[in-house]
Amino acid sequence: MGKIISLANQKGGVGKTTTAINLAASLASLGKKVLLVDADPQANASSGLGIDIRTLQFTIYECLIDGVSPRQAIHSTEVDNLFVLPSHIDLVGAEIEMLNMDTRERVMQNLLQPLKPDYDYILVDCSPSLGLITVNALTASDSVIIPVQCEYFALEGISKLLNTIKIIKSKLNPALEIEGFLLTMYDNRLRLANQVYTEVKKHFEGMVFESVITRNVRLSEAPSHGKPVLLYDAESKGSTNYIDLANELIAKG
Repeated sequence: MGKIISLANQKGGVGKTTTAINLAASLASLGKKVLLVDADPQANASSGLGIDIRTLQFTIYECLIDGVSPRQAIHSTEVDNLFVLPSHIDLVGAEIEMLNMDTRERVMQNLLQPLKPDYDYILVDCSPSLGLITVNALTASDSVIIPVQCEYFALEGISKLLNTIKIIKSKLNPALEIEGFLLTMYDNRLRLANQVYTEVKKHFEGMVFESVITRNVRLSEAPSHGKPVLLYDAESKGSTNYIDLANELIAKG
């Protein structure tokens, strides 16, 4: 039975989609069968894996709103064992359309649960918001990874996300756990980055991944080529960072 993990942080630009793409690819390269669910209307996780969203007949939008089977919308990628359920800009309107649905917070849960036996990991790339789609993703998940950028405002808004997780645990998904906080865009030459690293470690103690994602040019370039960094430059620091993270995640069980 697979594990569903959301990647969530309502603060944009923290490396959430970069992590979703590259963690998924790294897990797949280690022999795990992985589905990446793109639950962000920007669809960057889809395009970052080489999916041309302009040509798609079905996306997660049709699955959530029109009842299309997700198996009709899932696409293979260049990476063996890695599949993607793509997104589309139409997803922007999905939250309004879902408001009148019965059990509107559980639409994604009903979508993903039947897929769990087919995959080792289902990763959900959430949008940078705490709206209904993100609530759906967290309700459907076994755990959540929270990327935290190593910059001045790193902890800003984290309390709001943690409060949302607390509410979801109490009302919708008692089994939801925090898989870990992931430090991203880390540069050990900068005093500020080291201060944030120390602060997050102190704040969240054993809940922080040992693996840290360092600033890396190849990591930034890879999405423009529609590839995870593993395929773009397997020797880069960014690639080894995500392989380390994947191994750590597998070891946690």
